[in-house]
Amino acid sequence: MKAPYYPWNLKTLLTGHPTIGSLMDLCDENYHTLLRLAPAMREMGGQYISEAASSVGLYLEILEQTPYTTLIHLTHYFPDERERKADPDVTLRLYHDLRQAEVLNLTQGVLPLDRRFEFPALDWKWKNNLFMSKWLSFCVTHEHCFIPLGSGNLLHQSTLERA
Repeated sequence: MKAPYYPWNLKTLLTGHPTIGSLMDLCDENYHTLLRLAPAMREMGGQYISEAASSVGLYLEILEQTPYTTLIHLTHYFPDERERKADPDVTLRLYHDLRQAEVLNLTQGVLPLDRRFEFPALDWKWKNNLFMSKWLSFCVTHEHCFIPLGSGNLLHQSTLERA
């Protein structure tokens, strides 16, 4: 995996003009980072929780498995006044043959991203995938990991020994 090339500095990441190539590099980076979080992604099914000591729990749900793709939901849940609040809350499709992860839907309250899909799609996809890249790196840095045991429904990572 080659390091992604961002054609602008951090100050202008959200205002720059991405290319298809830079978006593909970012989707490639996100795919490989997701596999660091869940190395057995292609064999997984159901819901999982990774509880790292230095971070809030990370929730993963496998929504669909096909021979070439996996559809997932990934989020943190924070306590709110009346209910749990998911933030960030993302649905992604992983393309295993292409080694790409595409953000299909993202809701989050940290960065000023557009919350709806509109033209031009490339800018929307770039901003959402860039956010995913930063969030996934955060999750890996805080040692989140999903490892299936048996059928794997609602597995708590904190009960496992890390290899």
